[in-house]
Amino acid sequence: MFEDGLSEDTRNILGLQLPTDPRWVDLAGKSIQEILTDHAYCEQKAATSCISLIQRYSEREKLVKELAPIVTEEWGHFRLVLQELEKRNLKLGKQRKDNYVNKLIDFQKKGGGIEDRMLDQLLTMALIEARSCERFKRLSEGLNDEYLRNFYRRFMESEAGHYTLFIELAETYVDKEKVRKRWAEWLVYEAGVINHLEVRGDRIH
Repeated sequence: MFEDGLSEDTRNILGLQLPTDPRWVDLAGKSIQEILTDHAYCEQKAATSCISLIQRYSEREKLVKELAPIVTEEWGHFRLVLQELEKRNLKLGKQRKDNYVNKLIDFQKKGGGIEDRMLDQLLTMALIEARSCERFKRLSEGLNDEYLRNFYRRFMESEAGHYTLFIELAETYVDKEKVRKRWAEWLVYEAGVINHLEVRGDRIH
């Protein structure tokens, strides 16, 4: 297995079982327009996903209260990435199929009770934020462009907070032991997804 280059504390906080292939950041550095385009759409989808959770679980007061500002924050991130593209005289490309997220959705429980479905939806969001945080950390440390390194460090710090929030929300509405058990299953599954995905520098995931 390749070395991940992350501190032990970071690994423990995120819980990810498989680090990003170090080749990824080198490829991303050669595809700035593509990586910024994909990042913009990731932020857009994060905002709309939070809106969907609020609509679906509107009776869960804490969830609504906590996710409402995240919608604003994620949309603000979308605008920041658009501004970065414009500043560099780059264009927002077309949205591409997100194989990583689609694979995660495949693992969500579709039947059963509403609690199980909500748990998996929250853990999916937590996992996407954790992996995004890890990828942004790599960009903040590995890109040749100093401005972009700082740009992505700010995003990294934000994603870490979001990851924690989704876990906390899951534990608010579902037994903590059940959350921990299902989270462990998600981490193993996600490592398998990462292991089998092609390493490409034109996408965040």
